[in-house]
Amino acid sequence: MPESSLPKTYDFKATEERIYAWWEKEGFFKPSNDPNKPNFDPSKKPFVISIPPPNVTGELHLGHAMFVSMEDLMIRYHRMKGVPTLWVPGTDHAGIATQLQVEKMLASEGLTRDMLGREGFLKRAWEWKDKYGGIITRQIRRLGASCDWERERFTLDKGLSRAVREAFVRLYEKGLIYRGPRMINWSPGLRTAVSDLEVEYAQEQGTLYYFKYMLADGSGEYIPVATTRPETILGDTAVAVHPEDERYQRFIGKMVVVPILNRHIPVIADPYVDRSFGTGGLKITPGHDPNDYAIGQRHGLPIISVMDEAARINQNGGPYAGMDRFECRKKIWADMQALGLTIKTEPYLMSVPRSQRGGEPVEPMVSTQWFVRIQPLAEAALQAVRDGRIKIVPERFTKVYYNWLENIQDWCISRQLWWGHRIPVWYCADCGQMTVSRQDPDRCAHCGSLRIEQDPDVLDTWFSSGLWPFSTLGWPEDTPDLRYFYPTSVLETGYDILFFWVVRMIMMGLEFTGEVPFHTVYLHGLIRDEHGQKMSKSKGNVVDPLIVMNEMGTDALRFTLLVGSTPGNDVNLSLKKVEANRNFANKLWNIGRFVLSALDQAPAQAEKPAEWTLADSWIWARLQNLIREVERLFQSYQYGEAGRQIYEFTWGEFADWYLEIAKQQLAQGGDRAYWTAYTLTRVLDACLRLLHPFTPFVTEELWGYLKRACEEKPIYIPAGGWEKALIVAQYPEPRQPEEWEEVRVNEFTLVQEIVRAIRNLRAEKKVEPGRRIPAILICGERLALLESQREVIAHLAGVDASQFTLLTETAEKPAPAVSQVVMGVEIYLPLSGLVDAEEERKRLEKELAEAQSQIDRLEKLLSSSFAEKAPAPVVEKERQKLATFRETAERLREAIRALGGE
Repeated sequence: MPESSLPKTYDFKATEERIYAWWEKEGFFKPSNDPNKPNFDPSKKPFVISIPPPNVTGELHLGHAMFVSMEDLMIRYHRMKGVPTLWVPGTDHAGIATQLQVEKMLASEGLTRDMLGREGFLKRAWEWKDKYGGIITRQIRRLGASCDWERERFTLDKGLSRAVREAFVRLYEKGLIYRGPRMINWSPGLRTAVSDLEVEYAQEQGTLYYFKYMLADGSGEYIPVATTRPETILGDTAVAVHPEDERYQRFIGKMVVVPILNRHIPVIADPYVDRSFGTGGLKITPGHDPNDYAIGQRHGLPIISVMDEAARINQNGGPYAGMDRFECRKKIWADMQALGLTIKTEPYLMSVPRSQRGGEPVEPMVSTQWFVRIQPLAEAALQAVRDGRIKIVPERFTKVYYNWLENIQDWCISRQLWWGHRIPVWYCADCGQMTVSRQDPDRCAHCGSLRIEQDPDVLDTWFSSGLWPFSTLGWPEDTPDLRYFYPTSVLETGYDILFFWVVRMIMMGLEFTGEVPFHTVYLHGLIRDEHGQKMSKSKGNVVDPLIVMNEMGTDALRFTLLVGSTPGNDVNLSLKKVEANRNFANKLWNIGRFVLSALDQAPAQAEKPAEWTLADSWIWARLQNLIREVERLFQSYQYGEAGRQIYEFTWGEFADWYLEIAKQQLAQGGDRAYWTAYTLTRVLDACLRLLHPFTPFVTEELWGYLKRACEEKPIYIPAGGWEKALIVAQYPEPRQPEEWEEVRVNEFTLVQEIVRAIRNLRAEKKVEPGRRIPAILICGERLALLESQREVIAHLAGVDASQFTLLTETAEKPAPAVSQVVMGVEIYLPLSGLVDAEEERKRLEKELAEAQSQIDRLEKLLSSSFAEKAPAPVVEKERQKLATFRETAERLREAIRALGGE
């Protein structure tokens, strides 16, 4: 709980853990309207987010920090809006990634998974999960994640495993899951199929090998062919040429001889062949190349696989059987050289497919795997975005989404791993049929034989995480949670897993629940270093969020990530920015200390109704404008800009301007001090509420002090009273602007401009900060307003009150003096000994030229069609600007004349 007396400085280390534990103990993370509890109101629409489940192997990185900060901001905002909120936390078993980690651990003990066997390996994998699985969730809590931890799920827990089985069986029964031989990506190191999405292509220097495909007729003629993978020659089943390539037309239909193996294969014609690449002759290996596979299907070519699961040459490789693929590459080339079958080699920049997880080159292979027939699912997912049931933010990713789904291939869902959801299919040794079942069967469903064995493969991780938005809420059971909290609201994640995860959730949600799983997909960008470089261990530019939080606090890191972000764009993270935001947290604390001291100073009651000063009215009007802007920006998902504006208001307007004037007003005592303390308190209260979703810890701590101080001396009480905690306090609601607001803001803006002008002139003339100087203002019709603000201007601009003259007009311009004209008001600072008349005239002439260019621009604008087409208030505003610039120009001319110019 927040402490009772405000320390001098904010200590985030002593605060964050204590505040988080208090929030959790008080049950603030739980939905305010729970379908499992009494007094549940089903008519209240909830706001729900399913967390992108981090891998149990994970250590917190900046990607986690980004999505947790962004989702926590959305959840806290809606919770403060009075909406029942649920943020479902959980972790992913992450098949390949976790199995790799466990195998590495076993290797350090001199063990392999094969030595342990499946059951022994799984026992060790669960031990690993129990040891490391909690680390990532503890670290996510560190970021302030206000998840309902009692609803935490894991993709391999009992309920989710049941959901996975149900989904598989339903798809199978609909004919949408099938098993068959297909070209897949094979990861030899992991000994499993990997999906297209798990393959990364790297530009690497390779070799192009040119060799002769000799005709089988003994004529000595040959077709020259080039390849980057000579080991695949062993699996060639044709040589293809372009049907219109005059060089090779006479060979079409003839037979050629596979080097070393002496198999005879046909020469075929196919328009796929690029006549300009290599020699124009293309070896066709349907078993080891996706394009060759497609050509092989068109021409009915046999498929020969020449590699085993470890990418060693198998029995189809003749004399090379048992060799590693790269060893075979060298050996077959040397053998072909000896036989005079080689032509030349040349360096070649090639795109090498590598396993995202294992890092070794992926081998395209034909393998019998399980697939989802994706077309009908993809069609439904396309329709959901086309008809607006799902909106993608930013909108530009919609085109990418369409393009990917319109060209989607069937999804290979089987993985040759042990860690994961086992495929619920049993093969019968007697009748050869398959039993597909929700429960483990004890006999064959077809012949009753007891000799059945389960498929050894597991499902792709993304199959289970595709069910995440509804499996975590109890599906396939019709639970109260599923009925109330599904569909969820926003799916927030990085744009890099739009296809891996987001698309699959949409397809699965529509297929199994008949509803979209969320109405909005919000995609954040990747986090790069301060120079825009991708972070990587090899570059040494990785920023560890735990170290940053330990050094500068969670709020500073969160605020930096959130305010630096726009939907779909990458974020450059600089530690200087985090430091600046730590300073902002400290500034906020100091503002709090000042406001609490103001409450102490002020009388307990006012004797008369409020009389607001210009500064009071201005700060309140500016706050109302900020609340309207923040609401608008939140509704359009521009959270970064909303945070920036709250920051600018809190530091730039509230702290730098109002607090300085408040010091003067408090010193007057009585009612003036009372209403100033009231204004300070209600503005700070609003700032803390606005900032809370961005920086939850410092705001909660400070708000606790503010609340208790106001309960002890109730100068200010919020409309709904003081809530128990800021996390459940009401977010400021926008209201319509009132007529007086714009007037007061314009009046105070004039005061600000005059103060800034005097400060700038002082700085230019190097007047020491503490020295009070004389000043003369020629105010025209603004005399009454500026007379009422005399003390404020003198205080803020360092003007000597006894030598501060305000006039309507004057016949004689003060000289020698430095002067400036601001919004039609002439400012003269008779700084004797500091004024160089020539230099001063040049400066004024430059200002006059600027004013004249604005006059020309506005005159041109107002004489164009704009004056007829634009709304009347907009045109009037431009007319007023023109009048002010004309007045300013005239006064500048007078000032120049006074200096003996013009």
